[in-house]
Order: sequence, then C-alpha cells, then structure tokens
Amino acid sequence: MNDVTVLIKYHYPELTPLDYIGGKSDWVDLRAAEEVEMKAGDFRFISLGISVRLPEGYELWVAPRSSTFKSFGLLMVNSPGIVDESYSSDEDILKMPALAMRDTVIHVNDRICQCRLMPHQPQLRFEAVDTLGHNARGGFGSTGKQ
Repeated sequence: MNDVTVLIKYHYPELTPLDYIGGKSDWVDLRAAEEVEMKAGDFRFISLGISVRLPEGYELWVAPRSSTFKSFGLLMVNSPGIVDESYSSDEDILKMPALAMRDTVIHVNDRICQCRLMPHQPQLRFEAVDTLGHNARGGFGSTGKQ
C-alpha cells in the first residue's frame, strides 16, 4: 500500500502531533484542543485544534473512540462525521459535536475521537428489480445478543 500525505495545520502548539497508537489500529486518535467542562445535557462543538488538506479523491471519517462514552460520558452526534477535501482552509478547524450524558471535564490532549482517511466510493448505478433473489434472514436486529 502506498503512503498518502495529508497536510495538517496545528492551531495550538501544546497539541500532541497526530500519530498511530502503537500498532493497535489504523485509525488515528484526535485530541481535544481546549479545556471543556460540560453538564449533563449540554451540547457543544469541541475543537480538535487542527485543519487538514486532504488529497483529491479522499475523505476523512471521524468517529468516537470506543472509550469516549465510558471515559467522558459523551456522545458524538451526527456520527460518523465526514470531512471532504473541500473543507481545507486554515479556518476549517475540525471539531467534535458532543452531547454530554453526565457532568464531565475534557482536558487538552484528551483523546476524544478518531479518524480514518478513505477514498471516495466509486460512482454508483442503481438498478430497480422485482426481487433481490435471497431468503430473508429475520429482519433488522435479528442476529441476537451473543
């Protein structure tokens, strides 16, 4: 697989530079760029303190980390967030739209979400048919709990 370059502008010198976390995943953690105190029910955009310029033909998928709710009581609303290559100026600072489900405090450099660079999907062509030709598997949510 070839390397792809993403240009990044850090708006705060105290932010830890982006990097992979010790070979655990190919997602990259994003960090809070500000001290935030939220009460249960509060909504706000938490600055991630970076702007990016993506290569043409790519988009950045932003999603909560698996520990975000457990650690901070936050839900990332409109998740996942999709950043396309047109959102690329110095003023286009990435943010996490967060809803607090309990009182919480987020500190600068807390890892609150993660991102992944993905190529745009190919142009889709939709074809209407009378049947899809497969048996039903039981409906939405039918695979059970275990």
